[in-house]
Amino acid sequence: VLLQAFGGGLVQTGSFLRLSCAASGKTLLGYNMGWFRQAPGKEREFVGVIMWSSGRTYYADSVKGRFTISRDNAETTVYLQMNSLKPADTAAYYCAAERVRGSLLLPTTVADYDYWGQGTQVTVSS
Repeated sequence: VLLQAFGGGLVQTGSFLRLSCAASGKTLLGYNMGWFRQAPGKEREFVGVIMWSSGRTYYADSVKGRFTISRDNAETTVYLQMNSLKPADTAAYYCAAERVRGSLLLPTTVADYDYWGQGTQVTVSS
C-alpha cells in the first residue's frame, strides 16, 4: 500500500490544519489507519488511530480534544483535523496502515504498522 500524506504547513498558535492521507490505487479496507509525528531529535510518537472494523478512534493524551481522525466513505482517504494548534505540535506528521489481523491490542507503536507514508511538515509559530 502506497500512502501519501499531505496538507502540512506553517500556521500560528491557535490555528488549524487538516492533513490527508491517501492510498494510491487502493482502498484502505482492512487497515487500521494511524497518525504519528516526529519532532527533530525526538522519537516518532503516536497521535491517533481509526480502527477499520468499528470506525472508532483513539488519541494520545497530548492531542485529545483537539485532533480528530476521520475517513471518507470511499475508504480511500483518512484525515487528521488539527485544531487549537500549539508550538508543541510542530513535527513531521506521518500516516501509517496496519493490516487488520484480529489483534485485540490497540496499535499505538511504530512496530504495529506495515506501511508508511512520507511525512508532511507542520510548523506552529508562537
